Amino acid sequence: MSQSAEETFNDPSAGLPQGPAPAALRARVRGLGGSMTRSVKAVAEAVAADPAGCARLTVTALAERTGTSEATVVRTARLLGYPGYRDLRLALAALAAQQESGAAPAVTVDIAVDDPLADVVAKLAHEEAQTLADTAAGLDLAQLSAAVDALAGARRIDVYGVGASGLVGQDLAQKLLRIGLIAHAHHDPHLAVTNAVLLRPGDVAVAVTHSGGTGDVIEPLRHAFEHGATTIAVTGRPTSPVTQYADLVLATSAARETRLRPAAMSSRTSQLLVVDCLFVGVAQRTYETAAPALAASYEALAPRHHTPGPPRAPRTTR
Repeated sequence: MSQSAEETFNDPSAGLPQGPAPAALRARVRGLGGSMTRSVKAVAEAVAADPAGCARLTVTALAERTGTSEATVVRTARLLGYPGYRDLRLALAALAAQQESGAAPAVTVDIAVDDPLADVVAKLAHEEAQTLADTAAGLDLAQLSAAVDALAGARRIDVYGVGASGLVGQDLAQKLLRIGLIAHAHHDPHLAVTNAVLLRPGDVAVAVTHSGGTGDVIEPLRHAFEHGATTIAVTGRPTSPVTQYADLVLATSAARETRLRPAAMSSRTSQLLVVDCLFVGVAQRTYETAAPALAASYEALAPRHHTPGPPRAPRTTR
């Protein structure tokens, strides 16, 4: 279809969209938010906020609605993973139909200082569930499968992360260790670099960074990349600097930061989902060796899991 035909297409219900599934659209907008220009972001946020309304608009009408240009609208569609605006409109129409079929209404995650604890629990639970759903919808399964293959066959695995992402990196490394793989998590940037320069083809390096711009994570990944290791980035910014040195990119949900809830809290939730997907995938690929290794580790730790004694008597007040 020519661009002029695409721009005047007026029947978004015909055919199926090429590109990400409709359910992944909002996750994609959130994930790319920090890397978008102001005009592209205006279009992306408009289509995510009102899929039904935007699905009825031509490219010219959407450009007018968002105060941008037709070229910006088409560029936004492609950035979101669609061949052109026609496919984006089809996805918007499908998303609107899903919402009209009885999807639960959105719950705001903004938490006020005086919110009752019950509201805090409800809002956080909703946001965690949305973060997991967004991450699952936006995961590139081909990239995930390639990452699993690389980890399953790796001679050695290095994992880099600092802060909250460092905790996620440690979780991945210890999971892989328990199924017999040689994996180490490095949160000290000096140790990370000195280990990265010793990697070679057949090894794997994993960088965990929500922002994708953490220098202490990018530097060791760059060394690993330059020395021939397979490199994997787990990040909430699929176009961030860390991806320059990543053979494979696993995108996590880019959660919105609020006053009482730093983005690191929900970003860690989405990172842990990716870690679990990697671990289970690797365990499946290496089941003949993974299962005995897991059994051995459980047996070794069993003596440390003490059985509970008799219940304590309730404390009496004087």
